[in-house]
Amino acid sequence: MKRYGMVIGIRPEKLAEYKRLHAAVWPEVLKLLTEAHVKNYSIFQKDELLFGYFEYHGSDLAADFARMNAAPIVKEWYAVCGPCQVPLATRGEGEWWADMEEVFHME
Repeated sequence: MKRYGMVIGIRPEKLAEYKRLHAAVWPEVLKLLTEAHVKNYSIFQKDELLFGYFEYHGSDLAADFARMNAAPIVKEWYAVCGPCQVPLATRGEGEWWADMEEVFHME
């Protein structure tokens, strides 16, 4: 299992919509996340930032995410959530959410 942290901005005028969407994530999207070996996925909000955390229990994150992201329902989900978000200028090439480095963990 590997832990992942990521960060992205949120448009203040879209925060309520984003929270509403995530209070009832589409079941098909949740199923695909599970099939992609994602567990313990959480998103936290502070001011104009979102922090995401998940645990990956598979062996090929890139392949699992490529398969998930190819699903039409996931593309539709991104189309409604994407306009709420503001990617960080410092994110890596090809990233939407900026990956974060884990600097401490306690079991």
